[in-house]
Amino acid sequence: MEKLEIFFQYLIPLFIFFTVAYGFARKTPVYESFVTGAKEGIGIVIGIFPYVLAIFIMVKTFQASGAHDFFKNIFAAVAGPFGFPPEIFSIALVKPMSNAAALGIFTEILKTHGPDSLTSTMAAVIMGSAETTFYVIAVYLGAVSIRNSTYLVPVCLTADLMGIIIAVIVVRLMF
Repeated sequence: MEKLEIFFQYLIPLFIFFTVAYGFARKTPVYESFVTGAKEGIGIVIGIFPYVLAIFIMVKTFQASGAHDFFKNIFAAVAGPFGFPPEIFSIALVKPMSNAAALGIFTEILKTHGPDSLTSTMAAVIMGSAETTFYVIAVYLGAVSIRNSTYLVPVCLTADLMGIIIAVIVVRLMF
């Protein structure tokens, strides 16, 4: 095990060395290429920042307004008798908006219920089954200036919903 740890410790520096050596071998101006890429990266960050900020504000407003708790309570009343934990709704509702917020909810579920519980297992599968739809749409489509996304949001949310439903069913059947 120790040799594997040493290998992984040096993996990234070896990759960087290989990349620089390969660039020199191909007579590519490595440093200049890096600086040019860094300049372009700053432009991309500045270009997508308003979209990221909009998503952040949307998620925080949704949580602070009490809408999240309202919908969670409705879900608990409807799905609770079927054995579905209300925390699952929280993570399923937040995941399409923000991975960071969903990760916070997931961490809280792990702390509260333990890593081997049904709730934690469902939450883990949902974390891997759903996408941060609104973030992806805002950032990626905004970065390339695509404005006509009429069917994109409903299709993506339907795919998220199906992933979440299938995740819950599969975990329920296997746990």
